[in-house]
Amino acid sequence: MPFALYLLALAVFVMGTSEFMLAGLLPAIATELDVSVGTAGLLNSAFAVGMVVGAPVMAAFARRWPPRLMLIVCLLVFAGSHVIGALTPVFSLLLITRVLGALGNAGFLAVALSTATTLVPADQKGRALSILLSGTTIATVAGVPAGALLGTVLGWRATFWSIVILCIPAVFGIIRGIPRDVGQAAAGGSALRLRAELTALATPRLILAMMLGALINGGTFAAFTFFAPVVTGTAGLAEGWVSVALVMFGIGSFLGVTIAGRLSDRRPRVVLAIGGPLLLTGWILLASVASHPVALFVLLLIQGFLSFGVGSTVITRVLYAASGAPTMGGSYATAALNAGAAAGPALGAIGLTTGAGLSAPIWIAAALTAVALVIMCFAGRVLMTTASEARE
Repeated sequence: MPFALYLLALAVFVMGTSEFMLAGLLPAIATELDVSVGTAGLLNSAFAVGMVVGAPVMAAFARRWPPRLMLIVCLLVFAGSHVIGALTPVFSLLLITRVLGALGNAGFLAVALSTATTLVPADQKGRALSILLSGTTIATVAGVPAGALLGTVLGWRATFWSIVILCIPAVFGIIRGIPRDVGQAAAGGSALRLRAELTALATPRLILAMMLGALINGGTFAAFTFFAPVVTGTAGLAEGWVSVALVMFGIGSFLGVTIAGRLSDRRPRVVLAIGGPLLLTGWILLASVASHPVALFVLLLIQGFLSFGVGSTVITRVLYAASGAPTMGGSYATAALNAGAAAGPALGAIGLTTGAGLSAPIWIAAALTAVALVIMCFAGRVLMTTASEARE
């Protein structure tokens, strides 16, 4: 795999740390800014909404820009939003900074996904995606728990400053490691075909893949966003165990993305047929035994593996289905991921207000996964595209 992919993954790691880090900081933010934990959870939804809207808008806006320049600008916007977030004492302004940061993240990820597909053969999109998403999963293994620990020791604002600092080597990595002309051939060849690329959204295969990606990721985020209160409330553990829980989930997610990346190009049906039902079963078990710490941590590891393995395979299907949209395909995959990431925490917050207990978001994850499985059962053949079909 080209070294440029790993430099893109470094920046995705920084952004993934920011996107996920609030899972361990929500109680502290809620207390300091005088809002409920459920309301604080909307910070994740705001970020995801910015990603959903920003991905296609930023990708369309930057079609005539050199990809490397767009990547650098998006990183700088992302860093600036965290400076403001670290300084503000007002929850509403913090919410706005999350949207602003999401726009930078969305533009970066959309361009990075499209660029990554130009760096590898047509039948290795899954491998390229797994490298990019490994930045996200490493963030859950190292960046997010470290952020939660830093927030516990120095306050949640210190975590925001750490993201700003991490953006510095990411920017220099893009400047020095990404060639000026990378991705420009695809962009230049389709500069006048925005309408044609948008028509890809009307194809059943792309619609189905994006819908399933949103459902699976929505379930993941519905549960992940509220792991902290489950660990401290349902399981009755000290706040320091939240970092351990996030590490377990992160290790599983890294393994899931890595293994699925080697299978999603040629054996997606196997991954989804086996992993999908296991993912649903795992959410049900997690909600049922969350009060038992040992079972909780074991299942967090397993669910990290399954949710990211199944989710990344579905998103790979988005990239294959959008192969006729070389500059916009990455934004479609980004929008699908973050439609779920926006809806999941919002539904989880609603679940917490129903009196169903702190495990309510996990039951919502199970429900969203069940809907995805039903759709797969009835429309799975439309979703699948083999590597040979992609080449054609």
